[in-house]
Amino acid sequence: MTKPIIVGDSNDATVCTASNNQLETYIYFPTPVYKINKPEYLNDVRAVMTDKIDDVKKNNTLHPIYPVYQTDTLLGIEQVKPFLDYIGSTSWNVLESQGYDMDNFSVYFHEIWGQEHYKHSLHEEHVHGHGCQLVGFYFLDTPMDCGRLVIHDPRPAKRLVNPPEKDASLVSMGSTAINFETTPGDLFIVPSWVPHSFSRHGSESPLRFIHFTIGLGPNAPSIDTDHPPPAVEIV
Repeated sequence: MTKPIIVGDSNDATVCTASNNQLETYIYFPTPVYKINKPEYLNDVRAVMTDKIDDVKKNNTLHPIYPVYQTDTLLGIEQVKPFLDYIGSTSWNVLESQGYDMDNFSVYFHEIWGQEHYKHSLHEEHVHGHGCQLVGFYFLDTPMDCGRLVIHDPRPAKRLVNPPEKDASLVSMGSTAINFETTPGDLFIVPSWVPHSFSRHGSESPLRFIHFTIGLGPNAPSIDTDHPPPAVEIV
C-alpha cells in the first residue's frame, strides 16, 4: 500500500524542506497587513477630529439606517502635519519593502478623513480605486464591543470554490476573512486591492478612526532655470 503524502507545516517558512515522502510547500502572492501602535499622535488627531465632527453635527442629524458621521479632509491642518508626514514616509517605505522601485516616485494622499460610527453601524466590504496604492486606518476611540476591521481574501476565484472550513475561528489557508481587535493609536496599512469592511458596531459609545488612501506618482523633473528650453509659439 502506498504511503500517503504528508504536507509540511508552512506556517513558519515559505518553503518546507522535503524529506522522505513530504511535499515541499511554496507560498507566493501574499496579502500583507501592516500594523503599528502610535499613541503619540492621538491628542492632536483627536482634537482635530472632534472639531470637524462638531461642525458636521451642526448641519446633519444621525441617519437611522447608516448611523455614522464623516468629516471632510484633514489635509492642510498644521496641528496634524507630523501625523500626515509619518503616514506618508511609512507608506513610501511599505511600497519599497514590497520590491517596487521607488527611487523616482513619491506618495501623496488621495483622501484622508474621519469617521464616527454609532451603534449598529457597519462598513460593507469594498476596495479603493482611482489609482491609489494603499489604504489605512488610524484608530482614535475603540470602545468595548466596537466594530472590528475585517480584511477579506482578495482572490475571488478562491473564495468561489472554498470548501467549508474545519474551524472558522482559526486563521488558516482556508480562511476567507480575518478580523482585528483594535486599540487607540493603532495604525493599519494594507494594499488598496485588499477588500475590507467593518463588522457591526455594538457599543453605545462611538467608534472613531481616521481613514486614508495613498496615491503614487513620478517625481517632478528638475527644471534648468539657467538654460530654459525655447518658448513654443501658440497659434
